[in-house]
Amino acid sequence: MTTVDPTPASLPAALAEPTAAVGRRWIALLVTANLGVWMAFFTPIQVLLPQQLEAIAPDDKETMLAVVTGLGALAAVLANPLAGALSDRTCLRIAGREFGRRHVWTAGGAVLGALALVLLSQQRTVLGVALGWVAAQVCFNAMLASLTAAVPDRVPVAQRGGVSGWVGIPQAVGLVLGVVLVTALVTGTAAGYVAMAAVVLLLALPFTLATTDDPLPRTHRPPLRAVLSSMWVSPRRYPDFGWAWITRFLVQLGNALGTLYLLYFLTDEVKVADPEGGLLVLILLYTAGLAATAVVAGRLSDRSGRRKVFVITAGGVIAVAALLLAVAPVWPVAMAAALLLGAGYGVYLSVDAALITQVLPRAADRAKDLGVINIANSAPQVLGPAISAPIVVHLGGYPTLYAVTAAVTVLGSVLVLNIRSVP
Repeated sequence: MTTVDPTPASLPAALAEPTAAVGRRWIALLVTANLGVWMAFFTPIQVLLPQQLEAIAPDDKETMLAVVTGLGALAAVLANPLAGALSDRTCLRIAGREFGRRHVWTAGGAVLGALALVLLSQQRTVLGVALGWVAAQVCFNAMLASLTAAVPDRVPVAQRGGVSGWVGIPQAVGLVLGVVLVTALVTGTAAGYVAMAAVVLLLALPFTLATTDDPLPRTHRPPLRAVLSSMWVSPRRYPDFGWAWITRFLVQLGNALGTLYLLYFLTDEVKVADPEGGLLVLILLYTAGLAATAVVAGRLSDRSGRRKVFVITAGGVIAVAALLLAVAPVWPVAMAAALLLGAGYGVYLSVDAALITQVLPRAADRAKDLGVINIANSAPQVLGPAISAPIVVHLGGYPTLYAVTAAVTVLGSVLVLNIRSVP
């Protein structure tokens, strides 16, 4: 059994376990803020960076994309838990007024991340692109750390599956809207980056201006000197947290393996006439599948009180989608696989997010601990290119890549059975 530190009712609002259900307005603003950050994450990876790097280094586009996205993911691995730990310790007072510990990180990450995208739009070398993307990843991961903590900060356990489903939808919708924006409404890579910068500000800042952010009393602030040492969460002391991390890591590794080269897969293997248009169609199908299952699965999980059966089912559906791409790389199968992948990932995204909030070790370290979990989201983006590039180039090509994707995903979802404190 996981030993989770108790949260006495006498603790301040910033640390107390939430009991009052959140309303539709709060959920809508959080979803909108998440939409902004996920558009900023995914649109460059799927469209802008491949286009930019193909123009700079057409003969080495696959390798250069792997290097740039890998460096960005490494920056995310470091920035997310560090920003979360600093957010947990933020006590801000200006002109005698106390501010909460989360919104300053959301707003600051949005503003500085938008600036990084504008600078990235002007880069003409691989090194410049890499540095710009690293800067953007640092800023948006600081933003993501504070937004992720909003659910355990303010949402009671019995509502977390449904809310996590709503919060998960922007991961897919953001990619669709981002791709439409930079392919159909905006002309040119540079203009695409600038448009994404504006979108981040417009979507993220309302949440920080119109919702409550409880201040952390200085008497309850964890010591700053313990920031680095707190990054380690002992799997021996908190085994359920450790297993939750491993399952998230493996499923996200499968996702990284399966999506990094999707544009090139359509170009070189499926051989569609319009790869960018084909990518948009697959993203739309994926989004439809995710939107159809995320909130429904989250609410069913809330009502039943069960999480693990949903996670395992989701992993199986995702694996089937990957195997379809491995054995039949043709356009109709790719469309079916995209719909299945979205449906499976929608279930996984909502229920696993709710599960993780139930195994966090301490209320005082919510953002940091979720930042550690987010390493399991970001680290696969580092390992994914290192694993997928040699598979595609030397070890059997795309069929092998998608078979490996299926195997890794199934393993990750099944290991959730090792979590004892959540049914």
